[in-house]
Amino acid sequence: MRSHRSAVLLRWCVVGVLGFMAFLYYRPLASYVETRSTLNARQAEVRELRAERTRLQVRLERSATLTALTREARRNGLVRPGEQLFVVRGIAEWRRAQRAARHRKATIGRDG
Repeated sequence: MRSHRSAVLLRWCVVGVLGFMAFLYYRPLASYVETRSTLNARQAEVRELRAERTRLQVRLERSATLTALTREARRNGLVRPGEQLFVVRGIAEWRRAQRAARHRKATIGRDG
């Protein structure tokens, strides 16, 4: 009977030691998993930022041409010396009216 008790006690001691070791390893393992997840998220963010940097570099190279600079200056309302600036308003309404007139013409032609 005594050897059975000592075997049971030994098992409980082993279980207790393993439980205590698991308790001691829980925090570092949880920290490792969290850090790994954060690292993966940051690496994905770095990849996105590198792709954006590449797109911006291409855009910068294209915008450095004289044609692109001229186009952007005109968009901002700048004109060359001696030129006169005209502001045209109502283009969207004019286009709608033109489409409507073409549609009416096409409809009338089909009736006859």
